[in-house]
Amino acid sequence: MSAMEIDSIKSLKKGKGKSTLIKPELDNLPWVEKYRPATLDDLVSHKDITSTIETFIEAKRLPHLLFYGPPGTGKTSTILACARKLYGERFKAMILELNASDDRGIDVVREQIKNFASTRNIYSSGFKLIILDEADSMTNQAQSALRRIIEKYTKNVRFCIICNYVSKIIPAIQSRCTRFRFAPLEIEQVESRLQTIIDQEQIELTEDGKKALLRLSKGDMRRALNILQACHAAYDRIDENAIYNCTGHPHPQDIERIFKWIMTEEFTTAYSNIEKLKRETGLALQDILSEIYYYARTVEFPTESRIFILDKLAEIEYRIGEGGNEKVQLGAMIGVFKLATDKVQA
Repeated sequence: MSAMEIDSIKSLKKGKGKSTLIKPELDNLPWVEKYRPATLDDLVSHKDITSTIETFIEAKRLPHLLFYGPPGTGKTSTILACARKLYGERFKAMILELNASDDRGIDVVREQIKNFASTRNIYSSGFKLIILDEADSMTNQAQSALRRIIEKYTKNVRFCIICNYVSKIIPAIQSRCTRFRFAPLEIEQVESRLQTIIDQEQIELTEDGKKALLRLSKGDMRRALNILQACHAAYDRIDENAIYNCTGHPHPQDIERIFKWIMTEEFTTAYSNIEKLKRETGLALQDILSEIYYYARTVEFPTESRIFILDKLAEIEYRIGEGGNEKVQLGAMIGVFKLATDKVQA
């Protein structure tokens, strides 16, 4: 190997003065893919689920699977790690993976999925695997056609259906699958995985920056990695301000000021102060509303007032989601707390 080739493979990164061996094709990948767990042992959470699936694989009795839960909790990583354990190096030839970006209407179910499911693999024994990611976006008609295929070709294919909302999967498919719920990751689990990546990439992350990152991740590993990679590209030293600036998320100090204005200032003053802060910092009312909700939970209100606040905030969030005017909804948000305060005083 020439000296030029060696230099192209070795990349000396500044920080701790360590020389790390980095494959150029891996270095260009988003960290979500670059650090995706390759085996079941690499997964940082849901050990009860992975141990159950491993038992199924060892007994060669893998059922149809239905994985559901919030994004970034390891659903796709788990089934891909299972596929590698089942098929080894041949796993790409033995699986059909369809995502939300693919057309998965009734024609695809009847043609592409049916063709893959109905053909046996000549050079290997056992079953093939069909992974339907984000299946909750499939139409009911396509799901009904899929139900018949699941039933008909069980001898030579297994299905893994992945979704965020299990209620959007028709009962006929749910009853044919073994269901596993992937809960949001624990903060400690996200932190341990992040620390591995921080050491590998030699990132300078402050303690307050790490706390802000873990808080914004909300148990979503994909979100945490995307934020970390974006901040690493923009800043040499990542602190709390860098995290909030990079994501455009309201800073806790700003939320504290907004809440103080709502509770202590007169309606018109509070409205103009918050409107000015929104303009200066570019905050969206949707983000302010979410943070105000969490902040309001830490303040002591009588039970009746707390119920009133949460009910009205939910209404405002729904209106914003449906395209309501932000200025009108900002006034409504301030009004909710003023009315709740009046109820307490009365």
